[in-house]
Amino acid sequence: MDISNATRFLQSYNRIEAQLKLLYNAKATANFTDLVKRCSDLDITVRRYASELIDYGKLRNAIVHRGGAAADETVIAVPCDEVVETIEFIEALICRPPRLIDAIKVKKIASVFADKPVLSAVEAFRENWQKTLIVYDHGTMIGVINSYGLYTEIEVRAKAGENLNDFFNKTICRDVVHASEMEKYLIMSQDATVFEVFVAFEERKHLLAVIVTENGVFGEKVLSIITPSDFPRINRFLESYNAKTF
Repeated sequence: MDISNATRFLQSYNRIEAQLKLLYNAKATANFTDLVKRCSDLDITVRRYASELIDYGKLRNAIVHRGGAAADETVIAVPCDEVVETIEFIEALICRPPRLIDAIKVKKIASVFADKPVLSAVEAFRENWQKTLIVYDHGTMIGVINSYGLYTEIEVRAKAGENLNDFFNKTICRDVVHASEMEKYLIMSQDATVFEVFVAFEERKHLLAVIVTENGVFGEKVLSIITPSDFPRINRFLESYNAKTF
């Protein structure tokens, strides 16, 4: 009997089991089905494939017959190609999830220099049709200007009777960058996974965007900005992997 499919299935199964034990910090003797259920609360990929994983846990027991000794196992059934390919795919998603930067790539980011007048930020919003501008000071990101935040700034100054022409032309962008605005954003490294981004928006209901930099450090050059409008694009990327979309 050709047991190559069984061997491949068991290899992926064992790697998934090991990863789940690391994720949950479980004992070596932890039950696989119990692991899947517990890790579903910790990992969005496990949650999405929980039913398949539980089925494969049962299938694993049908494939292998355990003898008297712990290492005495005999293959008594062989899974079909489709099952083997599916568990190998789930293993890849859990153990080697696709990176966000691979799904989105580096894209043009709307930005403005800190020492330029506010009018230049208004022009950048008009030219790029984006809601967030990255503000750079000599190549270092110092914050963001959000279009709605800028509208608020204009309203406050107008109601106070200020000269808006002076505001647009004499106030520099640095002066309308507020640290509190960054509370609506999350910075991630380029090695973040697509699933971490979905989790971020799921857990932080008021999150406007994820800002992607090389190391996920504030101040670095921005490689990409991810908003919910990018979800269809990410889902198309996942579809190329035959993954369940969101």
